[in-house]
Amino acid sequence: MKALVYHGPDNKTWEEKPKPNISQPTDAIVKIYKTTICGTDLHIMKGDVPTVTDGRILGHEGVGVIEETGTAVSNFKKGDHVLISCITSCGKCDYCKKGMYSHCDNGGWILGNKIDGTQAEYVRIPHADNSLYPIPAGADEEALVMLSDILPTGFECGVLNGQVKPGDTVAIVGSGPVGLAALLTAQFYTPAEIIMVDLDDNRLAVAKTFGATQTVNSTHGNAVDAIMALTGNKGVDVAIEAVGIPATFELCEKIIAPGGRIANVGVHGKSVELHLETLWAQNITITTRLVDTVTTPMLLKVVQSNKLKANQLITHHFKLSDIIAAYDTFKHADREKALKVIMTNE
Repeated sequence: MKALVYHGPDNKTWEEKPKPNISQPTDAIVKIYKTTICGTDLHIMKGDVPTVTDGRILGHEGVGVIEETGTAVSNFKKGDHVLISCITSCGKCDYCKKGMYSHCDNGGWILGNKIDGTQAEYVRIPHADNSLYPIPAGADEEALVMLSDILPTGFECGVLNGQVKPGDTVAIVGSGPVGLAALLTAQFYTPAEIIMVDLDDNRLAVAKTFGATQTVNSTHGNAVDAIMALTGNKGVDVAIEAVGIPATFELCEKIIAPGGRIANVGVHGKSVELHLETLWAQNITITTRLVDTVTTPMLLKVVQSNKLKANQLITHHFKLSDIIAAYDTFKHADREKALKVIMTNE
């Protein structure tokens, strides 16, 4: 089969790899139908994720069709259409029983990280019964790719961890796909204001159409002043960090109001300064999280009911064999006006 293979920072190739086989009775082999590229994949290409080693097939999102199942798989059979979760979970260990699938003793975020991933014609999914979701007949499978990662990530790590409540003022720093996913799902809780912050005017314009009440372009370094002016110099109740660099996390620290919540979503490859000298007395809560995907069944229902329009996050389409071009488009999202790119295995 063909697959997108990582060979170290800034080095990837579309090459021939062995088709995966069932190695455990709980495995399933899925033929990829549609997949995408995540901001985390760009962090991997920068060398920010040391657990990804030379020769790894990247990708942790997608939909496909069951090709083969292990003898212990009871929920799926050959020919079933499935949504692949970015998090692999056994459903039985102590962490899984707490709903912390991301810390599963025998799983977690392993696809495209510690084991081969979904940017390929076929993928092996361990613990298939708990790591795949059946796709309802007639569903928009392209839209459901957004449920592999970005929608549960924006919702769980940003909105739920940030404890967004009715009437809150929320700032989301980063208007990329995950930040926009947080914007869409924050509206479940009717915050009074959602301020989107980014360097890219196109993404800010998109955020406006998705429900942002205010936008701030942080290019010239005056984002703090702009946000404080918008909030009567009080700051925001919730600051969601959706980029993963020191500057954006420090921005969240500067704009948070007393009693506020900072919810980190971004993948950080460098250390960040924690300004306790100003925050220690401010009753601030800071949360971190790797998505657990425990909300995926609920989000699937909301997408199916058309209350959450996941397909509006998709801007570009490619053949799977053109994945190198897709990476270039996604990497230069500002130039290409890209959000999520979809690759179809033809």
